[in-house]
Amino acid sequence: MATAPEIAERIMEAVMARKLAPGARLGEQQLAMLFDCSRTIVREALTRLAARGIVTVSARRGWYVVEPSQDEAREAFDARRVIETGLIRSAGSLDKPALKKLRGHLAREKAAIAGPDVGLRSFLLGDFHVCLAECMGNNLLAETLRDFTARTTLIALRYQTTDDAAQSCAEHVQIVAALEAGDLARAERLMAEHLLTWQSKLRMPAEHDPLAQLRDALAPVDGKAQALRSPVSPTPRKPRATPSTYLGEVL
Repeated sequence: MATAPEIAERIMEAVMARKLAPGARLGEQQLAMLFDCSRTIVREALTRLAARGIVTVSARRGWYVVEPSQDEAREAFDARRVIETGLIRSAGSLDKPALKKLRGHLAREKAAIAGPDVGLRSFLLGDFHVCLAECMGNNLLAETLRDFTARTTLIALRYQTTDDAAQSCAEHVQIVAALEAGDLARAERLMAEHLLTWQSKLRMPAEHDPLAQLRDALAPVDGKAQALRSPVSPTPRKPRATPSTYLGEVL
């Protein structure tokens, strides 16, 4: 029987591996059957994730993975930039075990990029930042970064164009090389540039237009619909003093 922390961790891993998309529904009964546990345990796991901003609940939809907005996209990347550059700035030189752990992570990234498992590749690319925080000795910020990384993964799923995994990995290699050389200023600059690069790749759509579908459907066809907008009377009308709610004018 799975515990609530174990279920929460499995869901978090699925998000970071891009196996759960924004808005994906998480049914309590289905999860209870899958993990062979009670719905109470599932609800506890989902409540933990809700507190971390990964899932949410509504009376109509039940539990589901969050769907980040444009503002949340910018805020998540801003938060990551502050945390990760601050960690590097305040860190001393990394010891040999820490550098060995980072190099091992980079080796797994490269292997995953060369392989067919897109989920593993996505997870490792995101988990690099968590691993780096752990290697710098700050487990509290590492857990915070895990949550922010998961949110930006969801944002990438919703807004980002084709993800160039090889470029991301190469930038990770440069950051580790700067740390290994003891050049913290360069490592900090590379981290800031890395996060800005991937934030800039986000394809931010225009805000939702509630009339978009109706506007497209009722657009004039070869000018024939224009007669519907023209007044029947040959006498021109004076402009109205107040805005009209006539559908043709709204379109």
